[in-house]
Amino acid sequence: MRPPVGAPTLTRRTRILLAVAGLLVLLLLGGSRLINFYVDWLWFGEVGYRGVFATVLFTQIVQFLVGALLIGGLVALSLWIAYRTRPVFVPVSGPEDPIARYRTVIIQRLRLFGIGIPVVIGVIAGLAAQGDWQTVQQFLNSTPFGVADPEFGIDVSFYAFQLPFLRYVLDWMFVAVAIAFVVSLITHYIFGGIRLTGRAGQVSSAARAQLAILAGVFVLLKAVAYYLDRYELLFSDRSPLFTGATYTDLNAVMPAKLILLFISLICAAAFFAAVFRRNLQLPAIATVLLVLSSVLIGAAWPQVLQQFSVAPNAQQREALSIERNIAATRDAYGLNNINEVPYTGISDATPAQVRAETATMSNIRLLDPAKIERTFTQQQQLRAFYGFPPQLDIDRYEVNGQMQDFIVALRELDTSGLSGNQTEWINQHLVYTHGNGIVTAQANEINAALEDSGGQGGLPVFTSNKPEIPESLRVQEPRTYYGELIDTYSIVGAEEGGPPVEYDTDTERYTYNGRGGVSLGNIVNRLVFALFYGERNILFNSSINENSKIMYVRDPADRVQAVAPWLTLDGDPYPAVVDGRITWIVDGYTTLENYPYAERTPLGESTTDALQPGQGGVRPELDRDVSYLRNSVKATVDAYDGTVSLYAFDESDPVLQTWMKTFPGTVKPASDISPGLRSHFRYPEDQFKVQRELLTRYHVDTPGDFFNNVSFWNVPSDPSPQGTGTGSALPQPPYYILAGTPAQPGSPPSFQLSSALVFQEREFLSAYLSVSSDPDTYGQMTLLRLPDNTTTQGPQLVQSALVSSPDVSEQIGLLSRNGQSTVDYGNLLTLPVAGGLLFVEPVYIERANQEVSYPQLARVLVFYQGRVGFAPTLAGALDQVLPGAGAVVPTVPGQSPAPAEAGTPAAPTAPPGTSNPQVATAASAIQQAISELRAANQSGDFAAQGRALAALDAAVKQFQEANGQAAATPSPAPVPGG
Repeated sequence: MRPPVGAPTLTRRTRILLAVAGLLVLLLLGGSRLINFYVDWLWFGEVGYRGVFATVLFTQIVQFLVGALLIGGLVALSLWIAYRTRPVFVPVSGPEDPIARYRTVIIQRLRLFGIGIPVVIGVIAGLAAQGDWQTVQQFLNSTPFGVADPEFGIDVSFYAFQLPFLRYVLDWMFVAVAIAFVVSLITHYIFGGIRLTGRAGQVSSAARAQLAILAGVFVLLKAVAYYLDRYELLFSDRSPLFTGATYTDLNAVMPAKLILLFISLICAAAFFAAVFRRNLQLPAIATVLLVLSSVLIGAAWPQVLQQFSVAPNAQQREALSIERNIAATRDAYGLNNINEVPYTGISDATPAQVRAETATMSNIRLLDPAKIERTFTQQQQLRAFYGFPPQLDIDRYEVNGQMQDFIVALRELDTSGLSGNQTEWINQHLVYTHGNGIVTAQANEINAALEDSGGQGGLPVFTSNKPEIPESLRVQEPRTYYGELIDTYSIVGAEEGGPPVEYDTDTERYTYNGRGGVSLGNIVNRLVFALFYGERNILFNSSINENSKIMYVRDPADRVQAVAPWLTLDGDPYPAVVDGRITWIVDGYTTLENYPYAERTPLGESTTDALQPGQGGVRPELDRDVSYLRNSVKATVDAYDGTVSLYAFDESDPVLQTWMKTFPGTVKPASDISPGLRSHFRYPEDQFKVQRELLTRYHVDTPGDFFNNVSFWNVPSDPSPQGTGTGSALPQPPYYILAGTPAQPGSPPSFQLSSALVFQEREFLSAYLSVSSDPDTYGQMTLLRLPDNTTTQGPQLVQSALVSSPDVSEQIGLLSRNGQSTVDYGNLLTLPVAGGLLFVEPVYIERANQEVSYPQLARVLVFYQGRVGFAPTLAGALDQVLPGAGAVVPTVPGQSPAPAEAGTPAAPTAPPGTSNPQVATAASAIQQAISELRAANQSGDFAAQGRALAALDAAVKQFQEANGQAAATPSPAPVPGG
């Protein structure tokens, strides 16, 4: 008996079971997405940025619908047309014809295939289309730049916001037409519109018409692509020397694009004509013409022009393009207003003139924030579950009317330090919930010279250990619930009148009363978070009540990135005491990938240095190229309640204005920045690193010099990484310093970010770049430019001179104590002083193979005008290279001047066997002047400093005359300093 013909029918029970199974599959696949959606919705509501979440979600939904309807609709239309125009009679090629079998199955399930295929393809396309929501919003809210490109005269906003969107739409149109063509081709083949039997096969008129129209539309889209390609030539990377349209692009590729555009139109017309012709010869000829034209006109002709016209005369041919590239790059990266000052780097200043630069000399930083994290941990950790980040931060505060730089770090909760019973769920998430306080230490101060304190010297002087904490560092709420080390959630809040459960001190508990956290006061939220974290205790723990809240997304950078996904964040958020509250400050950048003619910069590579190596550690958001960068937003995160605030810092930035229109009300105007907050803004490191890297080439003004690149510079490689003293291929990091404004003698101290630059492939100093972070002069860059023929040593050569000095190498060997201690070199600071360059490097020692060991400042290296100083104190090292300069260095707290050791100039006294009272009087006067200068430095009395310096100069002169050696300059006593 033969089996029944046709597809089997499903019973009602089977259909119900299949529907239930499908629903369960959807819940399993979509349940986690729904939970994530709800958790995100609650979090954005907590921080007050739900509008951002809604805008992004709405944009993605619209993109999904448009993509799904475009692709799915076009597929459905193609299927419908192909099926309706199928041949009435389809000859079967044989009894085993596989197509006939498929055709039968499709006809029996026509609705399933006719609806299911477009829906599946549409959903896949919609999911893919919703990812690039930023391009859509930038197009909808684009803001003019007021700057026209040099080739077409079109506002830069077209390239920044409109051209990417047009290319985005065009790419999806290509995909839609290509999918429709393939679907139509397969459908016609299955239903007999296309048959491959015979020598040439057969194509029905309906199939030929449908496929010809789709091919013609595809070629029309190609014509549009050629039209847009002309504008994208302004981002060309043809030249390895610069970004932008080259001579070949302008004179060969651009005309070729226009020619190919017209050929594409002719080719499209040929395909449309094939609808009415029985053969495909005309479109075939047109296609061959388009392909040959693309090869000959689009590829071969530009290569011929490049090889035989441009290459032999490249300097002249590319001059216009290089000039445009220089102008655009400076504009796109904010390099237009640099104060360039000629600087010899070689000084004949007297010791008195050097001492007069107290703004720099009295603020020389000894504590390296990249080296002393373990010192902070051992001295200030308090409990094992507190911790500090691997690299500490530096900021400045006002102390006794003077600005002073400080090493700062939060004492954060570090759950990796929990042990034993502390790791139980209740302790980990309900008891140990927050850190405790901010730790600060003055950057140019240590407690004592190492050997003068029984091995307990060379340590930071923590502000909390001083008799009185400066007003600027007093904190109203020391508890920190948000920080860089907190990587898990905490549940806070207790019942009304109930006992507090959060650990605060060994004798006290605390209940959080801030606004941070999402409520767990209802069963729905508790169930959602129990599923989200896979933790049933959230649902069943009796300590969780209607007042409980859960804190998550606690890293300051993550919080800012979530509420401002259009920002690129600086890699170094830092804490500050702002108006009595501990506040995280995060710098945000607006970027563009395509700014006409501007140099394209790889963010990850440009921001890599010895402290932030790029191998495997480049942040994902930096793994891209940009051609525009602005520090347009300063963001803050309250360390206690997690409040996120965004402030417009560069309100003139068109990219920022575009995003402010996209997310209205999320970015506060610059006028809302309080003076207290503004006083702690730092010029961001990542932006500075990108700018200094570009400046190594774009300080050149003329196209000829730029092309020859003989005047290019380099960022110096780091001279002493990881204590080896042998140097590194990674760039030297820029350093925050408190110093006088370069090339402005007598200027007050300024908090600035600075970097040395060297000549290309040479280790001689070419320039010194610094930028101010002070509120009144923020962003003002100064470039001290050394002569092209200078032999002023750069960081690598200075480091070599320091460590190869016989006295230094001998004492370094003694410090290591035959391997019992390790020697580590701190940051090598470059400081312009009195026309010369002063290099200062702290040297730390640490006991080897000791888990509780930590770095201590053991020596200070100083290099000035070829002279090397090496002493336990900065004052002593300065006196070896600049007699009397140590007098302006702050003294070590509670320590009187120590006797000079070998190699350190002694205090001026009467020569042995001499009873000349004038010599003794002069020596006494020098000591008295030094004491008065110290007192004036500590009190911040500039007038007293001037009088003391004048008295010191007079006493030195008197001493010289009394000894009959006016040509020589005796050295005052070394002042132990830090």
